[in-house]
Amino acid sequence: MSRTVTVGFDGSRESLAAVDWAAGEAVRRAAPLRILQVWSKDDDPRTRLVAPATAQGWGERALGTAGRRLRRRHPGLRTATKWVCGDPVEELCAAGDEAELLVLGSRGLGGLAGFLAGSVSLAVLARTRRPVVLVRPHNRPAAGEDGPAGEVVVGLDVSAPGDEVLAFGFAAADRYGCGLRVLHTWAVPSYGADMGAALQLMWAQIAQDARRALDEALAPWTEKYPGVSVVRECRRGRPAQDLAEASRGARLVVVGRRNRRARIGTHIGAVTHAVIHHSLAPVTVVPHD
Repeated sequence: MSRTVTVGFDGSRESLAAVDWAAGEAVRRAAPLRILQVWSKDDDPRTRLVAPATAQGWGERALGTAGRRLRRRHPGLRTATKWVCGDPVEELCAAGDEAELLVLGSRGLGGLAGFLAGSVSLAVLARTRRPVVLVRPHNRPAAGEDGPAGEVVVGLDVSAPGDEVLAFGFAAADRYGCGLRVLHTWAVPSYGADMGAALQLMWAQIAQDARRALDEALAPWTEKYPGVSVVRECRRGRPAQDLAEASRGARLVVVGRRNRRARIGTHIGAVTHAVIHHSLAPVTVVPHD
């Protein structure tokens, strides 16, 4: 793995937002930026009669324009561009596994509809072994801006917290110089009103156990990053809904994805799947064992 930040590019408004976001991230990490365009003639019926050499010429001109614009905005940023012909999922996964971070554009539907993550993005999320960031067009930083001033929000499952998720969240908050909000939402089935006080006692015990587990998971990271201000939220509710609400005004939302070996399906998890569709902030999906 190299320290490169890699971003997928296809000339669309979504990918331009991803390129700008990735450039800012590369500058903060003091890492080079690689802009990758993958062309497949089978993806769009309009391009099936276009020769690869012609498509490559179009792509390289667009990549050159994007690279020059970034060098004007970030004179010290090391930027490389690459055009390839192949399967987008395979090429992006291979590039992502070699990079420190992979950034992809995601089409927004507006309002509460949030992300419309396409089949390519979902397939890459399910397969890559490195963190992937999804960026919407409205997340694109304006010229001269360093990005939003909000906090980093981490959604954490205390039953399988995943050090990789917390490591990414704390490092991001430390890099941005902002606060970190760690949110764990727990839920229990409803047994009916006839349980009365017993149900309340059970909820209280679950809440206490969850809070203890959250504190234990955070302890080594708060010690490692003493300068990061951490807000802990542990409550009963719906995880995806709570994270979508917390994304309002957030700088970044970080969620995990368990590594799975199954061959069928996207396997990114129900909560993570919902968050990438409804978050109003950029979303980082971090694979973990």
